[in-house]
Amino acid sequence: MPFMKPDPSFSTGAADMELSYRAFRLGCINTDSKPGINWWLGQKTELEDEYRFIRKYFHFSRVLFALFYRIITLNNPLKEIKAFHRSKKIKRFNHREVYNEHNEYIEFKSKLLSEAPQVTVIIPTLNRYEYLKDVLADLTKQDYPNFNVIVVDQSTPYRAEFYAGFKLDMKVIHQAEKALWRARNTAIRNTDADYLLFYDDDSRIETDWISQHIKCIDYFKSDISSGVSISKVGASVPENYRYFRWSDQLDTGNVMIHRSVFHKTGLFDRQFEGQRMGDGEFGLRSYLQGFRNVSNPKAQRLHLKVGGGGLREMGSWDAFRPKSIFAPRPVPSVLYLYRKYHGTRAACNAIALNLPPSVIPYKFKNNRKLLVLGSFLTIFLLPFIIIQVGRSWRIASRMLKKSGIEYL
Repeated sequence: MPFMKPDPSFSTGAADMELSYRAFRLGCINTDSKPGINWWLGQKTELEDEYRFIRKYFHFSRVLFALFYRIITLNNPLKEIKAFHRSKKIKRFNHREVYNEHNEYIEFKSKLLSEAPQVTVIIPTLNRYEYLKDVLADLTKQDYPNFNVIVVDQSTPYRAEFYAGFKLDMKVIHQAEKALWRARNTAIRNTDADYLLFYDDDSRIETDWISQHIKCIDYFKSDISSGVSISKVGASVPENYRYFRWSDQLDTGNVMIHRSVFHKTGLFDRQFEGQRMGDGEFGLRSYLQGFRNVSNPKAQRLHLKVGGGGLREMGSWDAFRPKSIFAPRPVPSVLYLYRKYHGTRAACNAIALNLPPSVIPYKFKNNRKLLVLGSFLTIFLLPFIIIQVGRSWRIASRMLKKSGIEYL
């Protein structure tokens, strides 16, 4: 591809590393190998190249954080400031300029799609009958013929009569305990289908939703197809999700997973009940097991994000914004994930980066001026925040001592 040329701003070795990362970001998918850039691990780079890389791919606040962090961890401040200054001409990477469009996908005749393997659509629901009606109606209009639906209903009161009249091959499981990950694990155990398609109870889809997931898995020889979400009618897909690429996320509101992934990786970790990042943890776990996950822009859903029901009744809107002012900050499962897979140092870095902006309410999270204000407020609230973080850390420590992962 003509746009995949080394960036002359980087030194020779670092230019190759940056190019491989750019290929990863721009949707260059090699179906004959595992996604990732692990073959660069252990390579040494110049300090200036590290600052150049952060400037190119991350918000400027991350560059400032890197400079501050390097200085307070007793690195030579003169060298750090010099490298920081010499990287200032680097421009932020822009997804809109170029990416691999995979034009062959449009005309691809999927053998797997013609074989029509069994698919099970899994929907946990909690007090959302009003929206679930449209969810099930959309499924009756799918152009894919061979699928069934499992609904795990945790609603109070439970309305068995609601499900009468839908022309679907559907199994409804009433679960008294309000537990999202238990619900999904229960559904997995109640199907023999090769492909499991996870869906939320407050979403809308097009008629080719299932077909596009199947076609993506076939075309890219992947194990997982991660669909994309939009939150407003008529809204465009975010720039970095408009094209096929190795996925850096797994959203259990719109993802198809081959059954073999669960056999090797295990089911969803129940320690995330009522908390955050349970789907992200499963995505990371499946990646470490070598499974391929492709971000699929063709399998879209409209995520209504309604205020009542679902996880909103059991947890928090945001990982670093607890539901109550007296609750741990961040949500303990966040530290559990970081400490389990990335270590203590990375967990501390995540707190330092994400906690100051979280002082501002969720609805203002995209307001840059208020986010800056949040950083200053953190200083005044520091004693209280230390108590919140301490509580979260202790709970995460207890979580690390046990496993919530079960296997088929």
